[in-house]
Amino acid sequence: MAQPTFELRNEHSVEALNLKVQSFVHRVTGAEHYHLLADNPENVFMVGFRTAPTDSTGVAHILEHTVLCGSRRFPVRDPFFMMLRRSLNTFMNAFTSSDWTAYPFASQNRKDYFNLLDVYLDAVFFPRLDELDFAQEGHRIEFSDPADSSSPLTIKGVVYNEMQGAMANPSSFLWEGLSEHLFPSATYRFNSGGDPEIIPLLTHAELKEFHRLNYHPSNAFFLTYGDLPAAELQEVFEERALKEFAKEPGAPFLVAPEKRLTAPIVVRQSFPAEALDTAENDDRSHVIMAWLLESENSLESLIEAHLLGSVLLDNSSSPLLDALETTTLGRAPSPLCGLDDDHKEMIFCCGLEGCAADSGLEVEELILTTLNKVAREGVPLEQVEAVLHQLELQRREIGGDGYPYGLQLLLAAFPAVVHNGSVVERLDIDPVLDKLRQKIKEPGYIPELLQRLILNNPHRVRLTMEPDSDLAPQREKALQARLRARLQALDSDQRQHLIERAATLTARQQEQDDPEILPCVGLADVPEKLPIPLGKEGEAQLPLTYYAAGTNGIVYQQVIFDLPELDSEMLDLLPDYSSCLTELGCNGLDYRQTQAWQAQVSGGIGAYYKLRGAIDDNSQVKGLFVISGRALSRNHEALTKLMRKTLESVRFDEVEYIREIMAQSLAHQEQQVTAAGHLLAMRAASAGCSSLAALGHRVHGLAGLKDLKKLYLKLADPKGAALAEFGRKLGLLHEIIMAAPRQFLLVAEDEREVGLTAELQSGWQGSVDLKAGFKDFSLAPEKSLVRQLWTTDTTVNFCAKAYPTVAIAHPDAAPLSVLGGFLRNGYLHRVIREEGGAYGGGAGHDPGSAAFRFYSYRDPRLGETLDDFDRSLIWLQEEKHEPRQVEEAILGVVSSIDKPGSPAGRAKQAFYDGLYGREPEFLRAYRSQVLAVTLADLQRVAETYLKPEIAGIAVLTDPKSAADNAETLGLEIIDL
Repeated sequence: MAQPTFELRNEHSVEALNLKVQSFVHRVTGAEHYHLLADNPENVFMVGFRTAPTDSTGVAHILEHTVLCGSRRFPVRDPFFMMLRRSLNTFMNAFTSSDWTAYPFASQNRKDYFNLLDVYLDAVFFPRLDELDFAQEGHRIEFSDPADSSSPLTIKGVVYNEMQGAMANPSSFLWEGLSEHLFPSATYRFNSGGDPEIIPLLTHAELKEFHRLNYHPSNAFFLTYGDLPAAELQEVFEERALKEFAKEPGAPFLVAPEKRLTAPIVVRQSFPAEALDTAENDDRSHVIMAWLLESENSLESLIEAHLLGSVLLDNSSSPLLDALETTTLGRAPSPLCGLDDDHKEMIFCCGLEGCAADSGLEVEELILTTLNKVAREGVPLEQVEAVLHQLELQRREIGGDGYPYGLQLLLAAFPAVVHNGSVVERLDIDPVLDKLRQKIKEPGYIPELLQRLILNNPHRVRLTMEPDSDLAPQREKALQARLRARLQALDSDQRQHLIERAATLTARQQEQDDPEILPCVGLADVPEKLPIPLGKEGEAQLPLTYYAAGTNGIVYQQVIFDLPELDSEMLDLLPDYSSCLTELGCNGLDYRQTQAWQAQVSGGIGAYYKLRGAIDDNSQVKGLFVISGRALSRNHEALTKLMRKTLESVRFDEVEYIREIMAQSLAHQEQQVTAAGHLLAMRAASAGCSSLAALGHRVHGLAGLKDLKKLYLKLADPKGAALAEFGRKLGLLHEIIMAAPRQFLLVAEDEREVGLTAELQSGWQGSVDLKAGFKDFSLAPEKSLVRQLWTTDTTVNFCAKAYPTVAIAHPDAAPLSVLGGFLRNGYLHRVIREEGGAYGGGAGHDPGSAAFRFYSYRDPRLGETLDDFDRSLIWLQEEKHEPRQVEEAILGVVSSIDKPGSPAGRAKQAFYDGLYGREPEFLRAYRSQVLAVTLADLQRVAETYLKPEIAGIAVLTDPKSAADNAETLGLEIIDL
């Protein structure tokens, strides 16, 4: 019998996570394999490499893109995106971090899993790395008219445009500036994603050499999760890749520790921003302090750093966060506040945004004074115990509602793999938590930890990042000067080469590769039945639904109120009310004491609302308001008391803190503008499609953000009465909601039902009016044609177009859902991303807002993209299409319907689906309709609903582009 190609080094059971960690090493190359064996059919794969950059050209990032553009066994132009639509995957992506690159996927289907494994292994170890793919995905110089050598030069490329968009966010400038000075000699001083000013310096030869050096099995690690045996996976690793490699001398390539600063440094830098009215005070600066922590590579030092960071910053009762929230030196705590443990050495950050440019020293004094006070006086033991309680709860919770749960575990273990730490330690933290429970009882433990990690640590940077309205124009002017000089230096042969390369690339982008080169799954591989959890009426005198789920010792409780019909003012107030309700004081306690109480007994409580139309009529709306909490099962009784006291005695008189909540909400939403601009543009374009869509734009979209800015200015006026009036209105809305009928939801293990139900019955006794719920209410129609250009600080565009359609029970809803994927797969991806250079683009149907929406993301074009949306509809009707294309689009929809979530998440989804008329029978019928969609259906619904004259248009762009395009496109300019 042949010797296994991988040697088992060790294995360890992690009882808290119900899995076994197995560690292997490849006998020939030294490649590592960590397998998390678990009773879970959603199997996850990830292959990663250490890819520490030596400059800011973005070589690792561009390589990540280019690797996925065809390989030895699969020589097609775009295997990654082709597999996205030929697969039942529950996750596919690739990541570039500061010092590693990884390629993960997940699937519940065994055939699909091994199909994807074949493609991923061939992609990373045997990519083609064609020069045209490098030009498309990375960067290239072209004439603005590709066939005219006398036209100006321009820079194109998917990653180039992606990073233009990423660096439009002030937080990105802040982080890059901080990294440059915290790591004056280490790899982290470089922008691993790529600095748009430096990306064009990267050559194709350098890209290929970076792959040769770094993408070798000796520098690779495989991480897998699920119920497939490790030996079966290793056979594929060997056969498809590893057998062709020998050990690489010098690998793996580890990052060296940073040389320590002997004294703190102070830095001032600028970020691009729009000019303000001269009458306004410019308080848009950021002031951040950061420490590079000691480099001891152990789990205990990691958890201790997290413990200290949470003691200082976890909630408003934490001393440092309280100081940052209550100071008048800035508008809100910096989004960078907290501990970063993704690097070889950890970083602790704290600071403010919305500061005056000259406030750096005052902010530093505030932070150091607060830290020194903690070092002298310590913090209450119960506060430290609450942090450990949070760590235990986070550890137990089974996720999966965003990334697959297995991928979450693999990513948590990844830093240990990259930096030669212990994967078992990263996943089995209970022994360290037990040790820390004893340590924290020593009165001097937290002060000593604070002194050692931060106060006595000279490796410190204070960075002030101030707005500069001249910076972006200066950079653009310098870029154009470089391009003009480059143009003048080109001889006739070089100009002809650019013309020929542009033509060759365009021809390549329009080629139709044979998709049958790639493996696939088909409709025959789709499971017949959609699994949906079933709840049952609880054995209580309260209206209770109980879902039994494998929640690993955590209970989820929700109180659900039927919303009455609210006037426009109260509807607009719902998001602010939801933000404030669970943050304010209650039960005679102030907000600091209440948040400390929350941390001691729960994993946090929150509030939100849902407004959804009837399945057959979006104008008939059912509204729900929900207060939600989770806790370890032993704390369920305490969670119930906390939730009841929050509802019955919330303090809307804490108006100063309400203002702080609004400031933080504004800061968070402003951060999302360039991060999620396509979603905001789609929401704006859809506003004319239905009353629910209009409300979504008004309260959660660009219009809502504009109104929130106005509200914050009113609340910030110390002479005005607006703050007290705002608190009064929140109280009025609370009274309306508290008078509404309510019901309860519990999600926990089956065996805990009797005890948890009794605790809920006792805790809420006497609080519930058992009268019938409210009827659905109507939202006044707000349909109007949207034609808008929204302006903000950005160097790329977010374009959207929307058409009014139908609710989910309409027979055309299923083909409309398939149409989005069909247009994206066959046309939009090619013209918007590959040819147009946008980071992303597509289309989809949103039955909740009764709108079909097109979008582009981080897009260098504007009018051309809007035209491409229209041309995709002509392509649909006039070109010949294969049945395979319809099947691929159907697979995409079914895969999203069938995507698993966390045990608690699936239960809650099923509960709310039932409340909104989406019973299991309805959802299964809708899924069957999706599976039966034909090409004729797609062409019919497009012709019926997607008529250009009724399309809403919204674009998020910069002021100059708006001015240049408004008249031509007939769009109104709105300054965000």
